[in-house]
Order: sequence, then structure tokens, then C-alpha cells
Amino acid sequence: MARTAVLRRLTWAIAEVIDRIDETPRVQSLTFDVPDWPGHLPGQHIDVRLTAEDGYQAQRSYSIATPADGNRLTLTVERLEDGEVSTYLTGVLEIGDRIELRGPIGGYFVWEPSRGGPLGLIGGGSGVAPLMAMLRARVAAGSDAPVRMLCSWRTADDVIYADELAAIARDADGVSITHTLTRSAPDDWAGRRGRFDHAALSRLAWPAEVEPLTYVCGPTGFVEAVASVLVELGHDPRRVLTERFGPTGG
Repeated sequence: MARTAVLRRLTWAIAEVIDRIDETPRVQSLTFDVPDWPGHLPGQHIDVRLTAEDGYQAQRSYSIATPADGNRLTLTVERLEDGEVSTYLTGVLEIGDRIELRGPIGGYFVWEPSRGGPLGLIGGGSGVAPLMAMLRARVAAGSDAPVRMLCSWRTADDVIYADELAAIARDADGVSITHTLTRSAPDDWAGRRGRFDHAALSRLAWPAEVEPLTYVCGPTGFVEAVASVLVELGHDPRRVLTERFGPTGG
């Protein structure tokens, strides 16, 4: 039975685009319908495979940005100028088009409401996507797990899920969300500026003594820096879960 489930997850399936949202000038959220989708956990990812008419194939991995919802799942994709897959997904794919994907993949970087909190979510850029799946799962389940979410963006134009995050921070008890801009900020920017360094994390992240479960996702340098600081601050390395991606790909 378990082997059958593993084989099912590794089988390529046909997914149809049913919705597309422009999150920023460079980022889109694409919702797919996948017949017989087995479901997934917040934090898992899938592989996408594109095949050209001449048989050439390109494959990339993307985190799922939504909790389980029947046959539906959403990917949040950042367009990279040299990205074979991301430029197609964000610039060519239309509602009704189909692609191949397989999954869900991953069992380490996952969170369910049953795991409780305190929950720390620290993301850089599009690395916020799997953390958003966790936050959305927490809200959908009516969980009371306390959450501190820290989001790092280059500029105000790069903020993903801006309206939804603002609504959750306003309406959900026990959820704190902090945005920071690392490059430039408009004069009316109400959030913080600068990186999540030692001083910022000592003040904004959960203190180590409450033994939070903290998930960190984003570019490799960001993840390594944040995780190192958390350990320096006394966090149990086993409770600091990380997922990272390189500077190129897509």
C-alpha cells in the first residue's frame, strides 16, 4: 500500500490551468486542476516538466502555495529572465492550457495544524510560497497556534500576497506578520528596512526558550544566514527547518 502511494506520487500527471493571478510584475500564482490528485501537506513541492515539439524537456521544482483542496493546487512562480520554465509558466501559459507535474514531494519541510506552535515562518522573496501554504492551512483549520511570520523583500513592488497577508494579520488572532525591504523603500513604507540580521531576529523571531518550530525558506544565502543566527540565539537546530533555492533556475 505504501509502495503504491510512492509510485503514484512519482507518476507524471496532466494539470490544467484554471486560474492565474498577477502577484507582482514578476510573480504569478497559477492554480491547477489535477484529476485524482492524492492531496499534499503544507510545505511540500512538485516537479513541473515541459516538453517541446522536438522532444526537448525542461524540468523544475516549485513549492505548493496552498493547503490541500481537493484536486486543486497553486504554484507561485517568479519569472527569471534566463529561466526556461518560469518564463513559459508566467508568460505563455493560458487558462485551459495543460502541463505535466508530479508529486507531492518532500516530508521534512512540512507543517500541519496538528503540530501546533509556536510557529515561526521566515521567508525571502518567492521562498514565502510554502510558508504561505502553512499560514493558509492554519487559518483554514481555525488553529490557535501562535505565529510570527517574517517576510524579506527587495522592494515594495516585490511583496507577494500583500493584501491577503494584511487581512490575515488584521483578522487572525495570534498571527504577527513583519515585512522588511532590503534594497529601496518608498517614503510611505510603514514596514521595516534592512535585512533580518542578529539584532532584528533577536527582537522579531520567537525567543528560543519557547521552543518554536521555525521554517526558513528562500535563496541559499538568506536561509543560511537566518538559520545560523537562530542557532546563535539558542534555537535547537532540530527545530529550525530549512529549504533553499539557488540564484538561477526556473
